[in-house]
Amino acid sequence: MSKKNQHDAVDPSVLEQLDALIASDTNGLLDLPEKPKPVTDVDRLTKAFREVSEFYAEHGREPDPNTMVISERKLGARLVGIRASDEKMQALKDVDEHGLLTAVEAPGSLDELLESDTLGVVGDIPDLYDTSMLPARKSPTDDGQRATRVKAKDFESFEQHFKAKHAGLADGSWALTKFAGEHTIREGRFFVINGIMCFVAEVREPDVQKAEAKPRLRVVFDNRTESSMYRESLANRLYETGGQAVTRTSIDATEIGDADEETGYIYVLRSLSDNPEITSLENLYKIGFSRGPVEQRIRGAEKSATYLMAPVEIVASYRAYNLRPSALEHLLHRVFDSARLNASVINDAGLSVAATEWFMVPLKVINEAIELIMSGDIVNYVYNPSIGKLVENPSA
Repeated sequence: MSKKNQHDAVDPSVLEQLDALIASDTNGLLDLPEKPKPVTDVDRLTKAFREVSEFYAEHGREPDPNTMVISERKLGARLVGIRASDEKMQALKDVDEHGLLTAVEAPGSLDELLESDTLGVVGDIPDLYDTSMLPARKSPTDDGQRATRVKAKDFESFEQHFKAKHAGLADGSWALTKFAGEHTIREGRFFVINGIMCFVAEVREPDVQKAEAKPRLRVVFDNRTESSMYRESLANRLYETGGQAVTRTSIDATEIGDADEETGYIYVLRSLSDNPEITSLENLYKIGFSRGPVEQRIRGAEKSATYLMAPVEIVASYRAYNLRPSALEHLLHRVFDSARLNASVINDAGLSVAATEWFMVPLKVINEAIELIMSGDIVNYVYNPSIGKLVENPSA
């Protein structure tokens, strides 16, 4: 029997019952289920922001990023991170039902300020221009110089750190906390002044020629400027403006975490040994990592087998952030493994000790490797001693 004849053989009453059943399905029970749409980054961001909006609707206020209530603190940090990203603000503008992401325009003039003063906060002030009761302006102290902001010439080297902090504030792994005092201002720490994030990039020794008695800080700001100021001056600015510190909400013991948890130096050393077996080796350098100043690390090198029982010279020293020492050493050993010096040195106790961090590599290549380490691209390279160059790692 053909398919057509089979269809013609169907009882018309059955078809009528089927049509009636379909017509009576007002709840869509017979509809085929729709395939779920893939969840996008915008969907996840929207869901995260709606949790902040729900908190605002329930409590009538924004979540506090500094509270000790972890659930609220996380939402507060998330809101801070979203506000720090123009891209996220743009993506969420249509779901911002409470105006949490709407910027409040500052008055353009004194007249606008007075017109907007519906509560009469400044209306009863007799004379806004009367400065007779204000304290006298203090003259510059110390060397007579004021810390002013200038364009940061190498801002690109800090830009990724700022982006990482903003991302951490958005996902809750970092939070803004109350400034705890001058003693917390250290190299590698992040703070927020008047809504602008700043980074203590360096602590510089006092300038003897300018008769400075205290070290100055190199403070880099998120708006691509930097300032040279005393630690006390930065602390005063944080107090005056209600500034905040950027701190971790949780710490993984297996990681350094961030520059404000650990900073250090990648160093390159040259041996000053007079041992003919060592002096005959060309391009022999020790590459390592030190948490503190390299000068302190190499004191007493002539008594340590690590330094081949001889004084050493610092050839190069690089300030580094976000590096875990064990990971750094592993990378260096892997990249330059083919050029490692396999040597054992007899120490003062008469014991044979292996010196494993010395490599026979041209200094130019070492500098290239360190740049790749700082950028994170070193994992794609190895050293080829036959041509004296870094080449792409076939196994990467």
